[in-house]
Amino acid sequence: MRVLVVEDERNLADAIVRGLRKRGMAVDVAYDGDTGHEAAFVTRYDVVILDRDLPGVPGDRICADLAASGTLTRVLMLTASGTVADRVEGLQLGADDYLPKPFAFDELVARVQALGRRATPAAPPVLALADLVLDPARRVVARGGVPVELTNKEFGVLAELLKARGAVVSSEELLERVWDANTDPFTTIVRVTVMTLRKKLGDPPLIETVVGAGYRTAEERSA
Repeated sequence: MRVLVVEDERNLADAIVRGLRKRGMAVDVAYDGDTGHEAAFVTRYDVVILDRDLPGVPGDRICADLAASGTLTRVLMLTASGTVADRVEGLQLGADDYLPKPFAFDELVARVQALGRRATPAAPPVLALADLVLDPARRVVARGGVPVELTNKEFGVLAELLKARGAVVSSEELLERVWDANTDPFTTIVRVTVMTLRKKLGDPPLIETVVGAGYRTAEERSA
């Protein structure tokens, strides 16, 4: 899941970023409304965590512009004011959810995960291919009933390939969906991650390389 945090309280913003990354999400951050507004329209995020009171472009404007664009990006609006009137106004601007400060981090994570599921086309609750099973909610993978220990990035790559159901997914798409904006676009990290993922999943191989295009799952191509 790709998330953008737009929050001018740097300590809070950085804490949110660290916490979400530990949960396996690819997270970018902007500390003002101008940077946040630009980022929200340059990259396709699943969820934008948006402070309402921002220097530069106001959070309300960013929210309204995202809603007007027709994007699937979901907006979780944060504010120091938690009155009913404020929540109603935020939702009317196009926010998908509203969380007053201070908040419990576990609640923030649960809301982001729920919004993320609404930001992408519906996928089965459990992804499977041959004897491989990936459970996104529990973040577990097993092959032939045997658990497979994966890093967050390996898990993310595998989930994206399984969701594609045999369609080719380019390195650029994997880089955008699984890593964050600080990653060098010319890095070989996707190729290396796929290589280690193949080793961990074992034989017969479940991931194919399509030369010059990307990767796909090896789904019954002999038929």
